[in-house]
Amino acid sequence: MKISRIYSAAVIMVAALALTSCNNKKFHINGNITEAQDSMLYLENLSLNGPVKIDSVKLGEDGSFAFEENAMDSITPEFYRLRIANQSINLSIDSTETVNVKAAYPQMSYKYEVEGSENCSKIKELSLKQMTLQSNINGIIKSPNIGVDSMDVIVARMLAAYKQDVKTNYIFKEPMKASSYYALFQTIQLGNTNSLIFNPRNNKDDVKVFAAVATSWDTYYPGAERGKNLHNIAIEGMKDIRIIDRQRAQQQIEASKVSVNGCIEIALQDNKGQVRRLSDLTGKVVLLDFHIFASNESTKRIMMLRELYNKYHAAGLEIYQVSVDPDEHFWKTSTAALPWICVREENGIQGTSLQLYNVQSIPTFFLIDRSNTLRARDIQIKDIDAAIKNLL
Repeated sequence: MKISRIYSAAVIMVAALALTSCNNKKFHINGNITEAQDSMLYLENLSLNGPVKIDSVKLGEDGSFAFEENAMDSITPEFYRLRIANQSINLSIDSTETVNVKAAYPQMSYKYEVEGSENCSKIKELSLKQMTLQSNINGIIKSPNIGVDSMDVIVARMLAAYKQDVKTNYIFKEPMKASSYYALFQTIQLGNTNSLIFNPRNNKDDVKVFAAVATSWDTYYPGAERGKNLHNIAIEGMKDIRIIDRQRAQQQIEASKVSVNGCIEIALQDNKGQVRRLSDLTGKVVLLDFHIFASNESTKRIMMLRELYNKYHAAGLEIYQVSVDPDEHFWKTSTAALPWICVREENGIQGTSLQLYNVQSIPTFFLIDRSNTLRARDIQIKDIDAAIKNLL
């Protein structure tokens, strides 16, 4: 499970390479790193192409330093690190912040204090959690009393628990934060292999984690290079997983998951606060659509759906659209003028309805007939007009 070239730069924190600013806004990183007299302290931007040195200072007896740099024009958080030899402290700078760091060498990477930035504090929490995980895994691997099979099971459980903790308490809680972006690219050393903890190359749940942050960054930082990069990683991951799991992904939904009415029930609040049930649409042909309004292709897709709705609604077509947008206000604004049923999964791509319908990518749609029976999903439909007419 080696990290390919597309991820190697990301592991050291993908960032837009923009080291100068045309304005006069500054950010400041200052503090003290003791026990490092005469050592060179480097301030580096963690760019798409790797670390780029911005400034450096030779530390004196008290270890004090003060870096003042041009703030980025972009509102997107930027990533940096303070480094002495192979010891480093990861930081995130949001515009014109002043961040204060105190540490002692050579334990600076895990024994340091940071003030002035909530993101930097959370990045520290994540870094310490990752170091603890690595230490625990190393202990399991080196234990002479644990067999290989048992070791694999224990390590897998430890990784699963770590991922669940980070997803719940950091990434899904605040996907727009720099700390959530940082968490995506944490790594673990297993033997001679350095691997991403969240690996979108072969784990569909990890792809969803990348996609959640990508969608949120699209909303909060439209056009940002990091957001584009996350989308590319998620898309490539989806392609890889579809190749690995193509047969299962194209199978009909398991009969055990189908309700007595013939399709899986969905009951979510619409953009007016009313609970809308899919089963209440029995008697109509339903286009069940899973959608992200923050995506670049949203407008084009909505126009296509409007055309279908205008053409067939009077004949009995209804659209039941499930949004996975993380920003509720943005979703309500985007759907205010739409004539069909618009509901939202609060848990985004981790929502129950997506799991029950085996949604592998977004956007995705399904067709349900008048008896409330699921008839087909998008990958099985060549001509949407003809498919709808046939059911009407």
